[in-house]
Amino acid sequence: MVRAASAAGLTLATAESLTAGMVAAELGTVPGVSAVLAGGVVAYSNAVKHKALGVDAELLAAAGSVDAEVARQMADGVRRALEADVAVSTTGVAGPEPHDGKPVGCVFIAVVSAERTLVEEYLFLGDRAAIRRQTRDEALLLLARVLSDRP
Repeated sequence: MVRAASAAGLTLATAESLTAGMVAAELGTVPGVSAVLAGGVVAYSNAVKHKALGVDAELLAAAGSVDAEVARQMADGVRRALEADVAVSTTGVAGPEPHDGKPVGCVFIAVVSAERTLVEEYLFLGDRAAIRRQTRDEALLLLARVLSDRP
């Protein structure tokens, strides 16, 4: 994925809530990632989602942070803020308790570029650590899928 982004001359950014930087950290293990990874924002609180990423405050108040449109706005916001070509975001409930009316394991991942927006909903099983790892892995797979679909 890093090679594909580099070959296409694309930069990447991350906006992470429940994964708290795990996606960016995994990207950071790849040699040469500095050529493509613009950076990332860990946005656990709704205030950071709103202030740093531009997620609509009314949406956060009405839907909560675990929502498909919140995920989309997080990815779009970090893409614009860091002037990246493609961004991925994660938001969800890692547990141990439900949050914003959503069950443990409910996760939304979004990938946004100028040409494409993709948002997926997941229901992962396991403990907090397992849900966070599954979210990281799926976010990277979704990002790779979007990059491989580019002309």
